[in-house]
Amino acid sequence: MARFLVSPPHREGGQAQFIESVPPSRDSDITAVITWILQHLDEPLTLESVGRHSHMSTRTLRRRFRAATGTSVMNWVAGQRVARARVLLETTRLGVDDIAHRCGFGSAESLRVHFTARTRSSPSRYRRTFAG
Repeated sequence: MARFLVSPPHREGGQAQFIESVPPSRDSDITAVITWILQHLDEPLTLESVGRHSHMSTRTLRRRFRAATGTSVMNWVAGQRVARARVLLETTRLGVDDIAHRCGFGSAESLRVHFTARTRSSPSRYRRTFAG
């Protein structure tokens, strides 16, 4: 059945499925914040810097972001960075250091920690499994 579905019949190391979704938000301010974050993932982002950009206090940003997405701002940012890293691992030959910087992790070690925590797979194992 797995071959029929064109998916690996076995995932190494208890690897999690890679399905993440962001629920659409009715809050246009949060939609604008999400768009801005996605355009600046490679930069150092903090709750304070996102709050300054969105013209919201950190408390208001936290509350409204959680209501719209179901998660915290920085947890969502980390998830989006890992998602971007997965795409780069699948579609490029960039090294892990380059991918880490392009995704905003700052270091390969930080990328590995976040990537492994979210996918239960190392970046190199993920690339071997899913790179085209």
